[in-house]
Amino acid sequence: MHLVDTHCHIHFSDYKLDPTEVIGAAKRYGVTGLICVGCSLEDSQSGINFAAQRKGVYAAAGLHPHEAKKYMQDQASRDSFSRLASESKVVAIGECGLDYFYNFSPKEDQKELFKFQLDIASKHNLPVIFHVREAFSDFWQIVDQYPGITGVVHSFSAGSAELAVILDHKFFVGLNGIMTFTKNPDQLSAAKAVPLASLLLETDAPYLTPSPYRGKVNQPKYVLNVAEFLCNLRGEKLEDLASATTNNATNLFRTDFNNA
Repeated sequence: MHLVDTHCHIHFSDYKLDPTEVIGAAKRYGVTGLICVGCSLEDSQSGINFAAQRKGVYAAAGLHPHEAKKYMQDQASRDSFSRLASESKVVAIGECGLDYFYNFSPKEDQKELFKFQLDIASKHNLPVIFHVREAFSDFWQIVDQYPGITGVVHSFSAGSAELAVILDHKFFVGLNGIMTFTKNPDQLSAAKAVPLASLLLETDAPYLTPSPYRGKVNQPKYVLNVAEFLCNLRGEKLEDLASATTNNATNLFRTDFNNA
């Protein structure tokens, strides 16, 4: 059985656990592949370096919407970021998108930085890891300008209405530990309704640790707990969910995670 953590940040400089031990533990739990996702120029480069030294580890280069104000004022950093898409083991652009929950950057800067990264993804034919929080209306207006784009809506925690539009766009849906502790029935209903062919698993480590490990630092091995919870919720066998989500990751990121 193979599982893939399609979104983690264990390469961050402030990650509190030993990454080598964490990767070893993940493999013992069946998590044989993982993607280290960048949120800035610096940690995107760090993730690329981290992945280059480790089997089964890949990288995504992204500029988080929280950072939009900074990067829209820094052409040199944007130029440096553009070059990362050609680096070895980069399998996606992201995480990138819009976050209107915190609004740490002005909306217009967020939109422009998002489009900048979609342009890179289109040029290099890379999928995108989307971050969308309370911003779906503007998100779709932008995404619809890129009809060939593929990707995954990371850390999905919206409801059935948003899910329907995501599926219409043929995007994947990334589910993580949120589903193990949410009290929102619409979130659980949507998680149940995601077609197996559209589902990806993730941890977002070190954040969003699933139950029953709340309070501990999240790590990729806990993707198994997410998978087991979803199997109980959805009435599926673990082997079937693992096989489908690993194949989905292989197809989206064009990387054979069954032999990572």
